[in-house]
Amino acid sequence: MSPTNTVPSRDTANRPRRSCLAVPGSNPRFLEKAQSLPADQAFLDLEDACAPLEKEGARLKIVDALNNGDWTGKTRTVRVNDLTTHWTYRDVITVVEGAGANLDCIMLPKVQDAGQVVWLDLLLTQIEKTIGLPVGRIGIEAQIENARGLVNVDAIAAASPRIETIIFGPADFMASINMKSLVVGEQPPGYDVGDAYHYILMRILMAARAHDVQAIDGPYLQIRNSEGFRRVAGRSAALGFDGKWVLHPDQIGIANELYAPAQEDYDHAELILDAYEYFTSEAGGKKGSAMLGDEMIDEASRKMALVIAGKGRAAGFARTSKFEPPVTR
Repeated sequence: MSPTNTVPSRDTANRPRRSCLAVPGSNPRFLEKAQSLPADQAFLDLEDACAPLEKEGARLKIVDALNNGDWTGKTRTVRVNDLTTHWTYRDVITVVEGAGANLDCIMLPKVQDAGQVVWLDLLLTQIEKTIGLPVGRIGIEAQIENARGLVNVDAIAAASPRIETIIFGPADFMASINMKSLVVGEQPPGYDVGDAYHYILMRILMAARAHDVQAIDGPYLQIRNSEGFRRVAGRSAALGFDGKWVLHPDQIGIANELYAPAQEDYDHAELILDAYEYFTSEAGGKKGSAMLGDEMIDEASRKMALVIAGKGRAAGFARTSKFEPPVTR
């Protein structure tokens, strides 16, 4: 049960996060440049991207960027430090009190159990009540970065109605399980029987889908290796992840492409939805299944089409075809 008293009034079901851009919170130039890049989300980072001596000053830079920048079309998120540090509570208080009205989510890294999410929910609720923000509007993004977090991922995903995403953090996770690799996201040397990350990705995806939140893949650190990024991103996109972190502008377009449906698939999904609505109606004969061209469609087809159509709509796609009911004689 969440500690939040009020059900969040946030319309997040179709919030696009194909590309989630990491932006160092201590760098004013990057904070400014990020506003003009075509990423779906920008997360302003107080954790790994900030040196310890820069963290306090970075809080104020982020507040200024949120309040005075133009983040139109982007989900605005701040990643605070993890709860094993002494910075976290002040990160949350400074950012939310200073720029809560211009903030969509707080990202909590290295989440290990549901209690850490409950702590953040409670703190956000106290701040919202104190400064007069709508209680529950600011979402939470939970990053899974070690074995304990993965074991507890179901409880983490259910810990608060503020949860919007479950994120895979590959670098720290690889270290936590002693994986023999220094190349983040790539297969470890000697592992030649499949995908070493498949279980991890599917575990996160199942928890996310069971609780109606988004699943986000973590970064690919070889920022100039576009083909490598495409290959690794294609892996989680094929499974059904909603997006991936991007560390460089060159990765944004690839992520936006891979985590959205192809135009042809989007059009086909919309046709299925229209056709199913027609054939199940009085005018269409109240049929449970029907033919759309050479394809039989039914309720299962409708559910699959809803997913593809939803992703296309979130990406701003426009239809290029229209369903026409069959002519009866």
